[in-house]
Amino acid sequence: MPSKSFDVLSRHSSAWTASTALDLLPENNGSRVEVLRGCVVITPGSGLDGRTVQRELGYLLKQAARRAGLWLYHDVNVVSNDDLFIPDIAVLKVSGGGRTAMGIGHAVLLGEIVSPSTRRRGVIDRPREYAAVGVPFFLRVDLRNRVPTIALYELTEGEYRPVAAAAAGTRFVMREPFEFSIDPADLLGEEAGPDS
Repeated sequence: MPSKSFDVLSRHSSAWTASTALDLLPENNGSRVEVLRGCVVITPGSGLDGRTVQRELGYLLKQAARRAGLWLYHDVNVVSNDDLFIPDIAVLKVSGGGRTAMGIGHAVLLGEIVSPSTRRRGVIDRPREYAAVGVPFFLRVDLRNRVPTIALYELTEGEYRPVAAAAAGTRFVMREPFEFSIDPADLLGEEAGPDS
């Protein structure tokens, strides 16, 4: 079997699907490679603040999720029909051990870490797309001006409604889909400053 290569992006002439991408494209730890509405969408890896928040929040959320019998993963392939999403954080009903991708039906909560370059995706596009496929909860961490805020939304009548929110210096507390609390200021793990 020939090795997978991103060169196939220039040779593949039909609409992309999640299964085509998973079959033809190589795994990578850099850019996010998703499939939305038949197109491959490549997004550069997040900045250092985004990676720090993903690591810190993921570690703490994972512990709380496991106590509730759920599994948390970073940057996991989530398949919804022909679309392939790669959320920053995915809380699933079942373990993903040994799998390359998980079906959207296993998702309990999908989360996005929003930076200036991903604002539209994290604030408008992803909540709309995740709600359309029935993901029960959406979590957004916004890093505007390096002041983290966290908001949790629950799917109600086909739309996400806010359930809990907090900015740095206050306490974010959620009860569903499992209990968890944190001061968003703890997510960057350092004094925020322009030259940090």
